[in-house]
Amino acid sequence: MIPRVVIAAPSSSAGKTTVAVGLMAALRRAGHTVAGFKVGPDYIDPGFHAVATGRPGRNLDPMLSGEERVAPLFKHGAKGADLAVIEGVMGLYDGALGTEGYSSTAHVSKLLQAPVVLVVDASAAGRSVGAVVQGFVAYDTGVRIVGVILNKVGSDRHEAEVRAGVAPTGVPVLGVLRRDTRLTVPSRHLGLIPADEQREQAAAAVDAAAELVKQGVDLEAFVAAARAAAPLDATAWDPAAEVTPAEEGRPVIAMAGGPVFSFRYTETAELLTAAGADVVTFDPLHESLPEATSALYLGGGFPELHAEALSGNLVLRDQVAAEIAAGLPVVAECAGLLYLCRELDGHQLTGVLPAKGQMTSRLTLGYRTAIAASTTAIFDEGRRVHGHEFHRTTVEFDGDNPAAWYLPGGQREGFGRAQIHASYLHLHWTATPDVPARFVAAARVHAGLEK
Repeated sequence: MIPRVVIAAPSSSAGKTTVAVGLMAALRRAGHTVAGFKVGPDYIDPGFHAVATGRPGRNLDPMLSGEERVAPLFKHGAKGADLAVIEGVMGLYDGALGTEGYSSTAHVSKLLQAPVVLVVDASAAGRSVGAVVQGFVAYDTGVRIVGVILNKVGSDRHEAEVRAGVAPTGVPVLGVLRRDTRLTVPSRHLGLIPADEQREQAAAAVDAAAELVKQGVDLEAFVAAARAAAPLDATAWDPAAEVTPAEEGRPVIAMAGGPVFSFRYTETAELLTAAGADVVTFDPLHESLPEATSALYLGGGFPELHAEALSGNLVLRDQVAAEIAAGLPVVAECAGLLYLCRELDGHQLTGVLPAKGQMTSRLTLGYRTAIAASTTAIFDEGRRVHGHEFHRTTVEFDGDNPAAWYLPGGQREGFGRAQIHASYLHLHWTATPDVPARFVAAARVHAGLEK
């Protein structure tokens, strides 16, 4: 039995992240060991969850991992915790486009048999908030809404009006939060600035959210709601059960980190470790490749904001280019793809790929179904996967080059050849455990541990 609650809202920008992070931090300070989760593919919110809980932030996404893995991944991530807080995505019933709410917060709440607390932005309404709550309760009776937290309430009089509107619904008000400018976290073109880039500001925002929640939310009632969750009939996901490591020798896989490459799922390193690798994180802004690197994983992030600094680490640029030319296996997702280009917004980078990247005003966002365009050390041609794109940059290749993926409509995307797989697509490798296994196998070959 894992006590758990999903934090949802009628729409984006209602304050889910503030409330979820504040609850995680406040409950931790009250003596609980809290596990934090995010519904959907987002990387930024889990970074704040990690600050609040002191544990890795994790994602639960039926589209990327498969719905059959959601409960097992939840149990895996909640090990050692006595309470779990799951932050939703968008509006409660908003899922993948063209589906009936697949991968929505409501979908995940059902898979976890978890009660839902609805965060409602009351800043521009009074008694009408009750109609909103009643509508969300009635829309899908399979979703169990057990409480409401009223956010951005302006005054005592305003609070009384909103409470009066909610009362006929029978849904208890678990908390009321007033407007607080301390909760403003700097944002940019893809949303909040990741916690890894602004640690002091992130910690201050988490502290402010915890104090606001402590003052405005009935934590005992919230914990009681979490403890009323039904037992979850699922076996915890185990990375060691997904892969079989070699008996001797552990290759080093370098994993880019730091403020530029903060977009990566926690389970990626866990799978690589279980498959027999030693995963060593390094910061491409200042450091070179770790000693004895036998493969390189470059995740996502904001290279466009650090292009000059990345370009300035000439030692690493030359090292990466030389090592990949000598056969170093590399998987690069989004920011990693850009780092492998010849240049980004005019700043020289590694030149591994005959391409240049540049920042644009156009947001590319959404789930993708992709088919591997060629056979590489990581994927076989024709392999179908579900991934996610999230960027405002473009990559222009010099002429015709081997693509990593075919997207719907026959669009070619990324670069895939031999030991190189570079793409805008982010994958949750729990759905494809053979991928980390093959990546480690390629690292072993490169390290001379096997033929």
